[in-house]
Amino acid sequence: MLRNLATSLINSREDRIVTTLPKAKELRPFVERAITLSRQARNLNGDDSQARALHLRRQAAGFFHAGNFEQTALAGKRGQLKLARTAGVSALKRLFDELGERYKDRPGGYTRILRLGRREGDNAELAILELVDNPREVLARENARKRAKAAGGKKKASSKRGGRKASQEEASPDTEGEAESASSE
Repeated sequence: MLRNLATSLINSREDRIVTTLPKAKELRPFVERAITLSRQARNLNGDDSQARALHLRRQAAGFFHAGNFEQTALAGKRGQLKLARTAGVSALKRLFDELGERYKDRPGGYTRILRLGRREGDNAELAILELVDNPREVLARENARKRAKAAGGKKKASSKRGGRKASQEEASPDTEGEAESASSE
């Protein structure tokens, strides 16, 4: 069950899954150990770094389903399609390619649990388990900074205009126009 939940979390586009709170609490250390392995593989240096990275990848593969073992037997037949990659194999690929890079400088705490309330029917407490620093979260943080910067710039501009004399305000648009024409040349 934990393997399936971990695979769903790693493969999800939104970097989050909705599950019950006890499952989320059990899944959190399971996923964080796998992400730590990918982070360690990303930060390797030295002569044997490729061998150590392969070892870490194989250790992390134990957290997901193994994949298709019959693929080699079926690949030689004419006209038959190869089996699709399993979700576990794609989760492992995303874990080491994308998430290892994202969390290479983060020492831990890769997931967050948000409580949703109780589910109707069985009254089980629901939770969202999500990966922190996901692209949606980073974009929202950047937009908040831009809004704060724009609001700060407007306040500064309005306070500067309030202290000017009327003759200076009339003179400033002419100088701005001259500055724009000089910069365009």
